[in-house]
Amino acid sequence: MKSLEENTRFIKNTASRLGFDFCGIARAQKLDDDAARLEHWLQKGMHGSMHYMEKYFDMRVDPAKLVPGAKSVITLLKNYYPAAHQQPGTPKISKYAFGKDYHEVIRKQLNELIACIKETVGEIHGRGFVDSAPVLERTWAQRSGLGWVGKNGNLINKQSGSYYFIATLITDLSLQYDDPFAKDFCGTCTKCIDACPTNAILPGKVVDGSKCISYFTIELKEMLIPGEMKGKFDNWMFGCDTCQDVCPWNRFSKPNNEINFTPVPEILNLSSQEWEIMTEESFQKIFKDSPLRRSKFKGIQRNLKFITGTD
Repeated sequence: MKSLEENTRFIKNTASRLGFDFCGIARAQKLDDDAARLEHWLQKGMHGSMHYMEKYFDMRVDPAKLVPGAKSVITLLKNYYPAAHQQPGTPKISKYAFGKDYHEVIRKQLNELIACIKETVGEIHGRGFVDSAPVLERTWAQRSGLGWVGKNGNLINKQSGSYYFIATLITDLSLQYDDPFAKDFCGTCTKCIDACPTNAILPGKVVDGSKCISYFTIELKEMLIPGEMKGKFDNWMFGCDTCQDVCPWNRFSKPNNEINFTPVPEILNLSSQEWEIMTEESFQKIFKDSPLRRSKFKGIQRNLKFITGTD
């Protein structure tokens, strides 16, 4: 039987080989402080119409509810910062959506990691998640030493900024645990708060999800965006990166090495007029593997009309 140290080293080395940029491990335990914060956030209605946030509350704050006998929470970061950027004046799309749907890309790598662990360590129980279950992934990332949660609610890594997908693997395997990231390096900086077009970022590291541009352009299913948001979207058609773009720590961001995140050319180059005349058939063909499918063709057209003032 291999030692805790050997198993831990094997998992981190394998994660790196499979394409993850960082790997940290925390002891699985109930998140009582987060439970209180989440309950308060929900009571304030800051989740808007994202009613799924109200479900599975116990699972969000207790990893043992997702994996019985959970002992370790492995957090993995995968860089999505692109090498190429959109042409000036094109409808803005969040950088995470430039390439193929990250859910599919990362889920495959997570499953491969679990298979490798079972093959080398032995029969263990584990479940991998990437936005697919009620997991407080940023808290686990901080607890495993990968960074701190900034004022904009994003995990910030001191070496590389915040343009990362976070994946979580909960397992009943005991491992060596990393020290939590104890310091907050945001200091007195308020660039993200000051730059938010809709004033969704509040003091105390609270983000009012019901005011976030990403909420309106992706999560909101109604075909009408509230009129009071008119003129506040800063040309964002899908998601919003403003709070990350202005963050000083993202000056350390480097382009990712994941071939699947290569930008779709149309995302970089299409003008508003070209988006407007796009047919649903073309949309389905061009973006068949893209996160843009989440808003669907009708949602993209709704967002486009809203930001161009043609609705």
